[in-house]
This record gives sequence, structure tokens and C-alpha cells, in this order.
Amino acid sequence: MLLNSLRYAYGHIRYIVRTSANERPVSAVIYLIRETINLIFGMFAATAAGWTESILGPGHKVRGSKGITMGKNASIKRQAWIEAVFSYNAQTFSPTISVGQGFVAADRLHISAINRIEIGDNCLFGSGVYISDHNHGVYKGSDQSSPQEPPIERKLVSFGPVVIGDNVWIGDHVVIIGPVTIGKGVVVGANSVVTRDIPDNTIAAGSPARILKKFNLALGQWEQS
Repeated sequence: MLLNSLRYAYGHIRYIVRTSANERPVSAVIYLIRETINLIFGMFAATAAGWTESILGPGHKVRGSKGITMGKNASIKRQAWIEAVFSYNAQTFSPTISVGQGFVAADRLHISAINRIEIGDNCLFGSGVYISDHNHGVYKGSDQSSPQEPPIERKLVSFGPVVIGDNVWIGDHVVIIGPVTIGKGVVVGANSVVTRDIPDNTIAAGSPARILKKFNLALGQWEQS
């Protein structure tokens, strides 16, 4: 395990050194120092959360780590907030967040679960992505929340999990609210709101997100839906 972690760190150090060549001399030195320090502390932070061979960027907040599993080689950038919510006011939950190997996320990732969120292998998330399997309050069916009740006091409710397949690319500032399943090989355009299932090998965008293209496996190209 230690040897694998060292190899993982070495790969990131090589990347830091290589990208520093694009900077002016003083900026390059500052960049090398800053990113190396972030790498060291990020690996310690990930290890403390139980995630091996992974990196958590500065300013992260991980809560309910007993309910969170992360595959190897995850790289999560700055100011991530990942939370498995076990209790809220008088409510108790049994949440799980499961992320596959090779996960990469840019800054300000926010994942929150009271039920179940699953993310497959080799997924790429842009900046400001928000994923949740629950809401503050009930707004359909029976026992609905009253607008006279302060939102922070309304009970948390989940109508089902969020499941995201392998090789999915989520653009910047996408919002995903369960229950929803996003298939393998999906691309979700920036600023989209996903509230319905998206099938495998499609491109979707919009608010709410709708399918724009499908990948033709026989021809090896994307086609208008």
C-alpha cells in the first residue's frame, strides 16, 4: 500500500513540475512550493478519511466518513464538501456515498446524502457540481411541509438514490437531485439541472436536462437525438 501511495504521489509531483514550466520563474517557484504542500496535506487528509491513494484539496469538509467509500486514485480539488448525513434535528438516517476509482473533481464539489449516492469509475466532474438525494421539506404527496415553517426546521426527505455510471463527465455547476440514474458514458452540459434518468452513452443539457445526442456504437460517432 505504501509503495502504491508513493507511486501515486510521484505521478502528481511529475505533473506539478511539468506544468510549472508554463510559469515565469518566480511564479514557478511559488507554484511548485504551494502545490507540493497541497499534495502532501491532501494525501494525509484523504488517508484520514479512509481513502487510499487519493488527494483531498485545501478547504475541504468531509462529514460522516463512516458512510463514505472512495476508490483509488481519486483527486478532489479545493473546497469540497462531502457529507453522509446520519442525523438532522430529531431524524436519523443510514446514508452511503460510494465513489469508484479514478474519480476527478474540480473545485467546490458538494455531495450530500441521507439515502444512497453511487458514482462509478473514472468519472470527471467540473467546478461547482452539486449532488443530493434529498430535500429540505416535502412538497408533494401526503404530510407536506408548510411555508410557515422555517426551511431549516423542515424535515429532510429522500424519494430515492442517485446512481451515476462509469466514464461520466459532468460539466461546471450541474445540479443533480435524486431519485435519478445517469448511465455510463454520459456527458452532462454545464449549468444543467438533472431530475430525470439519462440513458447510457448520451449527451444531455438544460434545465431540466434533456437528451441532445446519442453515441452510435456502430459508426463511432455522436448523433442528434
